[in-house]
Amino acid sequence: MEGLIHSKTRALCRVEDIPEYGAKGFSGAEGTFTGLVAIRQGGDVYVYENACPHIGTPLDWTPDRFLSADGRFIICATHGAEFTIATGMCISGPCKGDQLTQVNVVIRNGVIHVLVGV
Repeated sequence: MEGLIHSKTRALCRVEDIPEYGAKGFSGAEGTFTGLVAIRQGGDVYVYENACPHIGTPLDWTPDRFLSADGRFIICATHGAEFTIATGMCISGPCKGDQLTQVNVVIRNGVIHVLVGV
């Protein structure tokens, strides 16, 4: 997702700071409740709000633990809901059919940027 940086972006980290097929959590922007989760898979980076659509709880049970044991799904620590990494769609659990809120990213010079306010 190479491209121009919007004037109101927030740099999260360098792409290589997230292990390949791994995830990393980030606190929310100042004044927001919800943090973010960035997932790196197959050369792509996906960023979602760190909130389960079922009841809004954070997805990770300990810092940076967002993925299933095999690394194929995002898991909600509260109820075990499973979400696809590429779309954030819940495929099992109490919020089946709902989606995580995806955050648009731009990668420039190896740094992941998101819009400010998320």
